[in-house]
Amino acid sequence: MKEKIMKAIALRYRQAEDEAPVVLAKGQGLVAEAILELARQAKIPTVADPELCQLLDGVEVGSYIPPAAYQLTAEILAFLWQLEAKAGRKKK
Repeated sequence: MKEKIMKAIALRYRQAEDEAPVVLAKGQGLVAEAILELARQAKIPTVADPELCQLLDGVEVGSYIPPAAYQLTAEILAFLWQLEAKAGRKKK
């Protein structure tokens, strides 16, 4: 049985350009599923984290994430960068 996706939030973080991660897109239901499908097609890794989703729920698209979300986001980014390094990719 396939679990329904309730919400999805896409983030971007460019170390040389961004002061903090930026919310690129967010949505629920079919929009959330579309965000995740686009990520899959672009081979962008995804992480399910309800706590972070709740922290970012009120953040507008195009805005930086709030300081309360920094620690959790940093842990997820570090994990993803480790996966990329193991896969032999260069992180951006």
